[in-house]
Amino acid sequence: MQAYQTKAKKIYGAGYDRVLRDAMAVLDEIKKKTKRRPYIRSAYFKKEKVFFDYFREHLFQKSAKERTRRLRFFKAAVEVVKYSRNEPLIKTNPNKPEEKLYKFGGLTAEKEVFFVQIKEDKRKRKYFMSCYGPN
Repeated sequence: MQAYQTKAKKIYGAGYDRVLRDAMAVLDEIKKKTKRRPYIRSAYFKKEKVFFDYFREHLFQKSAKERTRRLRFFKAAVEVVKYSRNEPLIKTNPNKPEEKLYKFGGLTAEKEVFFVQIKEDKRKRKYFMSCYGPN
């Protein structure tokens, strides 16, 4: 898997509230572009839509510290989904064989490695699941 070099930096802040506010500002910009479900178009998937339906639900299953760690990469993760044409790791979901999980690699502007997960369901819809750094 080759990592995509983004121009976006990590979201920095003095705590969870600040990081959450900045990450949700990025999501709000995406929401403004549609009247329905927020989505971005992905270069890798030939400009198909990638929806954010499960992102918040998945994120709020984590502890506050883990949420902060993951949200720091959100802006760069959106850029990876939009522009990366690099081949991701592709796995089938062991619990649901009809689902595929795509794992894209990325580098922030500070050269920090992170990963983005996208889920494809049996109807071929794609959902942004998570973004996280190593450790």
